[in-house]
This record gives sequence, structure tokens and C-alpha cells, in this order.
Amino acid sequence: MAPVYDPAQLRTFLAVAETLSFTRAARRLGVRQSTVSQHVRRLEDATGRPLFTRDTHSVELTQDGEAMLGFARTILSAHERAAAFFTGTRLRGRLRFGASEDFVVTRLPEILESFRREHPEVDLELTVELSGTLNTRLEAGRLDLILAKRRAEESGGELVWRDALIWIGAPRLRLDPERPVPLIVFPPPGITRARALEALEAQGRAWRIACTSSSLSANIAAARAGLGVMAHTRGLVPPGLARMPARAGLPDLGDVDFVLRKGRRPGSAQDAADALAAAILAGGVRLHRPD
Repeated sequence: MAPVYDPAQLRTFLAVAETLSFTRAARRLGVRQSTVSQHVRRLEDATGRPLFTRDTHSVELTQDGEAMLGFARTILSAHERAAAFFTGTRLRGRLRFGASEDFVVTRLPEILESFRREHPEVDLELTVELSGTLNTRLEAGRLDLILAKRRAEESGGELVWRDALIWIGAPRLRLDPERPVPLIVFPPPGITRARALEALEAQGRAWRIACTSSSLSANIAAARAGLGVMAHTRGLVPPGLARMPARAGLPDLGDVDFVLRKGRRPGSAQDAADALAAAILAGGVRLHRPD
């Protein structure tokens, strides 16, 4: 008899795969870490294969774990559609969703397309902006749900994943240690801009602004042209750009969190926001890589 995969175990598997941490997965799901370990162990027993390699310092997906990602998302999506059909619940109304510029080059459109297909009566309105601007609009009641960056040391919002900020630039770019570092940045209140300036000033390294744009595409174009370097998420490095080598002597930028934050508008907007947040969390691994 073919194995039956428990949806609860699949949700736990996805939470661990997206956070690469049993502790953070337990926090996201609101359960004990022992429950997370138990769910993963039972799912591995059902598949007959290890899905993670783990030690005291790290958690990584195995090749079979990578394969399970797609299966888990498909099974959970079908499960949710069936539940919605037979309970007769249909989401309606307007949902104002904001996403950070970082997701322009990811597979977020696939997640939004799937959500639109499953909830055709929801009027989804998308805003793409800087994370600081999205947070301001959410607090002002002008957005219902946002997917945005947050400094790793800050709190608030539901963690989708954490990644390192790194320096990137054109592969052939060489920095002159005797001259100010040419920077490609978002305008204030960009989080990566603030982190880059803070790190350089703490190092005592001179810098100058070579390009400023609120458009990620424009900043990428400037970087590809060799105008300067930019702080960017390690998992979302655009094609044509590369991590700056250690010999460039640039300071460490630390980590950044990508989080979901919901507004306070009650009723159908909150229900739709909850459903889209669940879809993003279920498909979060697809946001870690450029499209």
C-alpha cells in the first residue's frame, strides 16, 4: 500500500525547510520543538528516506528533501482546495498586498497567480515598494498584508526566512582601496542602504553614492554596468552580478529577515490576508531563488 502523507507533517516539513531551523519552525507553527522533530521523523519513516541532514549547528535539505518540497506544496494545495469546496467557504472582497522590491526577480508571481486561481472572488491589489514604505502604509491602514524586509535583530511580523546580506557587483569590478567605495543604493528608508552605510562608517571606510533608485531593475542595471557595489540578499543575487571577493575588504553586513505583517482591517480582508499569508509560507522556498 502506498504511504499516506499527513498534511500536518507536511506543513511542519515546509516550515523547517523554509527556516532551516527546528526551533524557528516550532515558533512559526506554535508547537513544541519535540513535536516538530516527531513530525519530521514520521514523514521520513513514511518516505523511507532522510529529508534533512542536521547537526548541532545547521539543518540542510537532502536531495530527497528538495524533491519533497514540490510534492508537499501540491498535496497541501489540493487539500486546502478540497476543504474550501466542501465547507462552502469562498473568500471575497478586496485585498491590498504589498511586496518589497526584492521579490521582483523571484517566483512570487507564481504564488499570486495560484492564489488568484483558487480565490477568484478576491480583488487582489499589489503594491511594490521599499520595505520601510510598506510598513508605513500598513500602519496607516492603507495595506492589509505586506511581505517585507526587517533587520534580524528586530521583532514583529511572521518570519518567512532569514538570509545574509552581501556585497555584489559586476564580476570584473575592482575596487581601489585608496578611493571611496562607489555605492548603488535605494533611497531612504531602504534597509539595505542603511545597513551598508552603517557598516562602512563603522569600518572607517570612505564611500560615495554612485546611483540611487527606488527601482531594483535600475539598480541592477547600474551594477551590471560597473558603476559600483550594492548590498543585496545572498539568496537573490541577480544574473550578471556576483558576490564581491574578500580581497575587496568590504565589511560584513549581517543578516536580514523577510517577514509577513498583517493589518488590522476586520472581516473579509483579514480572511483573505490570512489565506495569502498561508500560501506564501507554504511556497516560501520558491522566494529564496531568483526566477
